[in-house]
Amino acid sequence: MDQLSTELNIGDALSFVRTGHLVTMLENSLYRAKSTKLQCSKVLVPKELTTRVAQEALKLSLNEPCGLRGCIIYVILETNNKQTALDTMVYDCSVEPTFELKLVLKQDTQGWDYLRDLLANRTCFPQLFKSVIKLSPKFHISKQRLYFSVIGAGNEDC
Repeated sequence: MDQLSTELNIGDALSFVRTGHLVTMLENSLYRAKSTKLQCSKVLVPKELTTRVAQEALKLSLNEPCGLRGCIIYVILETNNKQTALDTMVYDCSVEPTFELKLVLKQDTQGWDYLRDLLANRTCFPQLFKSVIKLSPKFHISKQRLYFSVIGAGNEDC
């Protein structure tokens, strides 16, 4: 029983570390996109959004031959039904990708435009508020395998 408990704790610890690493990768991706793709001064990210995305990506990787290490993630921002590619993240560059995730983050426009315009018109720094993008807590993530699964096939080297 102690060995089973230890294995569960190690699995939980690995999941925690992988989730944390993916959260950091996503936050860095958004930080880079802020000045390159989005041309804004700030990206407001709802609390726990990056953690929820990382946890969902981890769940989607559970039945993959190399797990999360074989993952490519395409980060996309949807604004008014228009999608903008922000980044392509590779979890582990030393592993041949076995699946890809398409992460669609959505811009939150409910009430924010009015508040942003109100603040911009009443301050000395109107451009600062006009160049802020607020993300919605909602996101969509889809998975596509990059291999054909054959029952009884050997494991890939990961």
